[in-house]
Amino acid sequence: MQVFKIRLKLYLLQDIPANQVQEKIAAFIDTGLARQTELLHFHEENRYKNYCFDSLYPPERDKIYKKDQIYTVTIRTVDHALANYFSEVYKNHYTNEMKGLVTEICILPKKMIEFLYSLTPVVLKDEQGYWRDHMALEQFEERLKINLIKKWNYLTGEKLQEDFPLYTLLEFLNTSPVSTKYKRIHLLGDKLRLQIADHESAQKLAYMSLGTGMLEMNSRGYGYVNYRWL
Repeated sequence: MQVFKIRLKLYLLQDIPANQVQEKIAAFIDTGLARQTELLHFHEENRYKNYCFDSLYPPERDKIYKKDQIYTVTIRTVDHALANYFSEVYKNHYTNEMKGLVTEICILPKKMIEFLYSLTPVVLKDEQGYWRDHMALEQFEERLKINLIKKWNYLTGEKLQEDFPLYTLLEFLNTSPVSTKYKRIHLLGDKLRLQIADHESAQKLAYMSLGTGMLEMNSRGYGYVNYRWL
């Protein structure tokens, strides 16, 4: 498995409030996928999308990303063909809010990962709403781990044994839920920091998560994690 990183420079055609940025970037990516019939079907299917993205960089102190300014968004994926598509198509793609300018693509090297930390909120989807209102921490931790295992099994066709430590430390970096706008609702998520266990399976999942994201709604801009190597 390889994780591909695509850095895309975007020129903004409108001001965008910070709490709408993930939604606008997701729409930019979606409309780019819609340009090819096969990828349009891929976008519409209820399945793991195997890519994730962060927010606009550099961040704006006043929480408003400015019209006529250039920002960078990073897309990661474990799908080679999708990585090439992102790299080739999105430098010439545009929506009403933003226009692609240039892309750079590379492969993230495989090294021992010490920490993972989320740059965009990690979201656990549940019919009862935000997980802290009805779920114990142990249940959250189980969902986090099982979600990564399911992604690994889906991608590789293997069945990874579940009895191993994923991390030795889990820290919440937010004191209250992180709210972001999605369609007509506000999603509540968390910023996490994980110290990854020195275990082969844990390291495999940690590397994979750099390209797939953690937990759910990764193709909507949630669960994007960065890393620190040992």
